[in-house]
Amino acid sequence: MKPESKAMAASQTALRALRRKLPGRVLVDAESCFDASIDNLRLSFLPDAVVRVETAAEVGTALKLAYKYSIPVTARGAGSSATGSAVPLRGGWVLDLSLLTEIQIDTVSRLVTVGAGVVTAEMQAQVEAVGLFYPPDPSSKKYSTMGGNIACNAGGLRCVKYGVTRDYVLGLEGFYADGSPFKLGLALKKYVSGLNIRDLLIGSEGTLGVMTSATLKLIPKPEKRWTGMFAFKSEAAALKTVAALFEAGVNPSILEFLDRQSVTCAERYTGKSIFADCPRSSILLIEVDGRPAEVREQRVRLLEFMEGRALAHREARTDAKAEELWKVRRTCSQSMFSIADTKLNEDVVVPIQKQAELIRYTIALKKEIGLATPTFGHAGDGNLHVHIMYNRSNPEDAVKAKAGIKKLMQKVVDLGGVITGEHGVGLAKAPFLEMQHSKAEIAMMLAVKAALDPKGILNPGKIFEPFEVWDHEPVKVELPWDHR
Repeated sequence: MKPESKAMAASQTALRALRRKLPGRVLVDAESCFDASIDNLRLSFLPDAVVRVETAAEVGTALKLAYKYSIPVTARGAGSSATGSAVPLRGGWVLDLSLLTEIQIDTVSRLVTVGAGVVTAEMQAQVEAVGLFYPPDPSSKKYSTMGGNIACNAGGLRCVKYGVTRDYVLGLEGFYADGSPFKLGLALKKYVSGLNIRDLLIGSEGTLGVMTSATLKLIPKPEKRWTGMFAFKSEAAALKTVAALFEAGVNPSILEFLDRQSVTCAERYTGKSIFADCPRSSILLIEVDGRPAEVREQRVRLLEFMEGRALAHREARTDAKAEELWKVRRTCSQSMFSIADTKLNEDVVVPIQKQAELIRYTIALKKEIGLATPTFGHAGDGNLHVHIMYNRSNPEDAVKAKAGIKKLMQKVVDLGGVITGEHGVGLAKAPFLEMQHSKAEIAMMLAVKAALDPKGILNPGKIFEPFEVWDHEPVKVELPWDHR
């Protein structure tokens, strides 16, 4: 029997065994397989089956069979990954963890234990209802799941003050590639027993194990917040102000930046001027939170600091008014499609002091390749989202965009930055991994992968293998988070 025939026979045998072990959980219909074939990168790779698990134990059952028959396995929740991390590149089985939605809050220890399928915003709402707070807030929080957040070490707007997902994970439970269970860490704030395998899994994009639940630390909910929006004559003026603001001792919970290209897109999209008296301004959105007296003090210091630096400002002292200001930031992403039909979104990070240099480079790159490069993001921690906009049906534009992304990534590394801050590597960033890491570093990562997944069945083809998004045509599909 030919190798291909043997592999097909093994796959069919494994699928029959899976159906016997997990009756009613295994879906092979065209709609289910297609839905599980894509994420926010919009590239489709069809699985052989979708396993919709309802308990953690069922994950272990599926993995034992997959390991026995060498079946590729891709774990997913909502499928909101921007880099292709959640697509089954090699086919095989997709483990749908979206039904693992249990939430248990410990108000005494200030902890919460969540299933991998828990939607971030739903968990946040529950803990805030009892006066507690889970700070990481990726922009996808209304639909992204905690399993996905942990798999890519998600960040968000509040990272400048509170840190990223990794900073809140105390314990993980799940299964290794062969189906054996792991329990890494406990519901304790102090734990140093053994090697820290837990942190290896955080940010590993499902390549080292499948997490089914996590225990996260919580903090007291801030009592009050205040939001201000500030206009600047240029990107450099705005970003130099960011560095000076930290030197002055202001401690924002959120500090977001919009370049003039992004502002122009938002104004065109909404038909409204953001600062009517300051057209074509670059913008900083700043929020402070804490006790009422602390917020009042920070507001006064911030407004005094901005005198002579900002051209104009607007402020919001209520949640409703703050929401009006944040609409400007949320509008930016969708508004960019008024420029072109395809967007490359790169979540790069550079030192805070180098952000102005990076923006100068993106403006120069715009002129060099003849494509728009609108940029916005988390200026408080140097995590800027640089976009290259192009029309995919135009071959010349596609060539320019591809060249532009490579130049951008090299510039980021040259500035002492990193190619991804919160989206992960997945498929889209795989070509740039060798820019970031030495051969020795990559070899060490692959050794860890081989130790925990010796058959290479967990999310194969991601992070370490060459992949060109340009060789694949995106599917046209409406996803749940589109136009939100």
